[in-house]
Parts: sequence; structure tokens; C-alpha cells
Amino acid sequence: MKELFDAWRDVDRNKVAALLSVVPGLGHLYKHHYVDGLAIMIVGNVLMVFCALWLSFATIGLSLILVPLLWVAGVAYAAHEASDQHGAHPWLHVWEHKWAHAFRRTKH
Repeated sequence: MKELFDAWRDVDRNKVAALLSVVPGLGHLYKHHYVDGLAIMIVGNVLMVFCALWLSFATIGLSLILVPLLWVAGVAYAAHEASDQHGAHPWLHVWEHKWAHAFRRTKH
């Protein structure tokens, strides 16, 4: 199990974020951009579906394939290029801070 954790520490977080963006917004959430990720998941995906459906009348359905592909590719690129905020939110990683040892139980 330790080998898996060590391998996971060495993985390229940019590539993982891009791969997670198959569901647009998950890559941003993975890189700790919570507002952006939730906005993409809620508002962005709804707008993408609306635009694809609206354009489908003019494009004989081609937009039902092209618009989602371009949307996913764009969001994946944005997640890949976003700065990694992992560890920048102390309220999410309270166990890693120096004051956290005071609250841990010691084994006697």
C-alpha cells in the first residue's frame, strides 16, 4: 500500500486534472479551485447544453457533437494550465499544521 501512496505523490497533477475534466469541473476541483470548478459544473455545463441544443437547429445536429467536444477540451486545457492550490487552504489540511499535534491523541 505504501508503494501506491508513493507513486501517487509522484504523479503529474496537471495531467490528472486534465483527465478528470472528462466531467467538466472536476479537474478544477482537484486542483482546489472550488468556485471555478463548481461554476463550470453547474452553470457552464448547463449553458453548454443549451447552446448545443440551440445550434443543433442550424447545424443539422452537428453541434450536438462538436460543442460538447470543444467544451470538454477547453475545460481540460484550463484545468491543466490552472495553478495548483493544493495545500493553500489550511482549513482543509488541518492535520498537516504545526498546531495540530496538540490535538492528536498520544499512544501510551
